[in-house]
Amino acid sequence: MITRAQLEAREAATLAPYAALSRDATREHPEPESDTRTAFQKDRDRVLHTTAFRRLEAKTQVFLSAAGDHYRTRLTHTLEVGQVARSVALTLGLNETLAETVALAHDLGHPPFGHAGERVLNALMQAHGGFNHNTQARRIVTELERPKSEYAGLNLTLDTLDGLNKHDRAGLSRPSLEAQLVDAADALAYTAHDLDDGLRSGLITPAQLCALPLWCELLEGAGLRGDTLTERERRTLHRRLLGTLIRDLTHASHAAIQASGVRTPEAARTFAGPLITYSPGIRERLRDTSAFLRENLYRHWRVEMQVEQATRVLTTLFDALTNRPSMLPPTFRARAQAGDLSRAVCDYLAGMTDRYALDAHSSTTPPATPTLWPR
Repeated sequence: MITRAQLEAREAATLAPYAALSRDATREHPEPESDTRTAFQKDRDRVLHTTAFRRLEAKTQVFLSAAGDHYRTRLTHTLEVGQVARSVALTLGLNETLAETVALAHDLGHPPFGHAGERVLNALMQAHGGFNHNTQARRIVTELERPKSEYAGLNLTLDTLDGLNKHDRAGLSRPSLEAQLVDAADALAYTAHDLDDGLRSGLITPAQLCALPLWCELLEGAGLRGDTLTERERRTLHRRLLGTLIRDLTHASHAAIQASGVRTPEAARTFAGPLITYSPGIRERLRDTSAFLRENLYRHWRVEMQVEQATRVLTTLFDALTNRPSMLPPTFRARAQAGDLSRAVCDYLAGMTDRYALDAHSSTTPPATPTLWPR
């Protein structure tokens, strides 16, 4: 049997000097660590067993979860981010388990209906501190999920919690290299799979993509024309796109780390710039691709219809629940009575899946009055 002490010794012997080590991890609430798992392994397992993680299966990535069985959901996106993060971490000598843990937790705070739902909740909560899915992810793991009675939250290590401070880092140093890697893996994964889902759905066409330099290079490398694509050719190009981006991220990050001279995790956190990066050419191509997706997929009229639906559903539910808190489930009603009603309602709505939100909206909306046609 391999013990935790042996696993920690293996990390110290095999990981790069700038990698985070689980033996150095601490928690807000001290607790005995496992005999057979490192602190980061325990963090990962705790995230996997949360209700919030299971709900990601029925939350929007780009398309509503009911739109089709083969489109990415927030859960499959999370798993793809984890795969990329683990792969690159392993090659760079970073702590693969910490990178995976941050990846699995990074989107726990996403509400139903994807970024459209996030914008709606942020608008509704402007007078109460706003809403941000990264902040909500941290709120979930430190307060809302309560598997133990001794304290609120999962009592994750401070390394994992710091990795969830993706945007709001005022007064903080840079995140660990593992957390920087998850940030890059997130953008890499959604760029690749949103292109793939856009093509699969027909909302973007192969001919449109021929204007993108990155796509043209993929076509040339695969010996394809690209005006039309078969199912097999689309899958081939998606696989080549992932390979190209992961390879560039790995090599460019390795070069940046070596050039920086950092030799400890602390030095990486205080370095003047990010060390997980792409080559300048790929960065430019990714910016072009992101702009293309924003204009041609995320703002497509069919996707905009989903945005309108999200706005109506969440606004109606927010107003109904704040006006009649007795409709809140007991746990959220207790939180409302103990503190901020609007935040309790927001927490409840943010935790909903797409279909649960649609069902709740249907339950609180009177059926349409049938038209009485003259006889």
